Amino acid sequence: MLDQAQDEEQIITRVAGLDIGKASLVCCARVPDETKPGRRLQEVRTYPTMTRSLIGLAERLAALGVTRVVMEATSDYWKPVFYLLEAHGFEVWLVNARDVKHLPGRPKTDKLDAVWLCKVAERQMIRPSFVPPAPIRMLRDLTRYRVDLIAEAGAERNRAEKLLEDAQIKLSVVVSDLFGTSGRAMMAALIAGQRDPHTLAELARSSLRRKIPALQEALTGHFTDHHAFLLGKMIARIEQVEADIREVDARIEAQLAPFAPAATRLLEIPGVGPAAAAAIIAEIGVDMTRFPTPAHLAGWAKFAPGVKESAGRRKGTGSTGHGNRYLARVLGQIAVSAARTSTFLGERYRRIARRRGAKRAIVAVGRSVLTIIWHLLSDPAAGFRDLGADFYLSRTDTERRKRNHIHQLEALGYRVTLDLAA
Repeated sequence: MLDQAQDEEQIITRVAGLDIGKASLVCCARVPDETKPGRRLQEVRTYPTMTRSLIGLAERLAALGVTRVVMEATSDYWKPVFYLLEAHGFEVWLVNARDVKHLPGRPKTDKLDAVWLCKVAERQMIRPSFVPPAPIRMLRDLTRYRVDLIAEAGAERNRAEKLLEDAQIKLSVVVSDLFGTSGRAMMAALIAGQRDPHTLAELARSSLRRKIPALQEALTGHFTDHHAFLLGKMIARIEQVEADIREVDARIEAQLAPFAPAATRLLEIPGVGPAAAAAIIAEIGVDMTRFPTPAHLAGWAKFAPGVKESAGRRKGTGSTGHGNRYLARVLGQIAVSAARTSTFLGERYRRIARRRGAKRAIVAVGRSVLTIIWHLLSDPAAGFRDLGADFYLSRTDTERRKRNHIHQLEALGYRVTLDLAA
């Protein structure tokens, strides 16, 4: 018995495919032949990627009546072309290069790639990648740059700690935060020429003063002018990066202002702070119509296992694959933070981590967080309500829990007899 197919056969009548390089691109435009119904006409031309040439490309596509322009995600070279054509009113699709692989056994050139991409696009055999609108793109640039700055500052701190170890200054053994107020004061004194361990130890502040004897031992080393020069450069670089981070944070706050209500709702989720909320909005936007269901969002973010089945059996290891690394990073941080709380997400992490390990627990909690995010951003009236750490326990059958405890005790060698308490 034949079933009704869900897909709609539709040919995009006027479409263009772009094969983009750094210095030039090849454009294949396909339009219907007005003189011969059912036949197609195509034009393949090469354009430089300079702005004037791209404007000429847009004008030529508009003259041909092209409505959809499709291009591969080639490094960052696609961005200026995408943005310019988008500004000229075209429906621009960015597609994954893996989805439009050239057929094996055929010659492969830039022109043939453009023609193949155009043919695949006109038959709607590909799907577009998610490219957020301009305000979200600017916010994304800022949040990603902030991640890079934090990594740069961390790398410089590690270099400074290694330099102190080279000088036999064991400050990081005693001080939990080497770049706290006390640690910075001691390193500044070392750079200024102070070498006396007793004088340096007296720079300790607050509770660290209880460790003055240990600090005197740790600050006894072989710190030379050579070390002072290098440490001074490292500290200056760290302070400059920290100042840049503060400026970027202020810029992020200003860019996030139109989306402040959405960011405020995300703050209700355990483990989500202001920086995490900004990063989430920067990566997925606030318009959830792009993702019909929470499962679509989790699948796009690669927080759901891929489906691979052959001969009636599931294949593979259940790996989720590689998705948006910036989003994965912030979701991992949220999961680890939530694990320390007495909430539903925290208990979910602990339950899964005990049985299947921390990595799978992070993915599972990350998917739960994405589901919550989707509902909060889809419905402005929605609010977060924690189910509580006892959610699973309250829904576990009493007899089942009793059997589990008995089996665990019997596995330890005990004979269990139960008496009902009065």
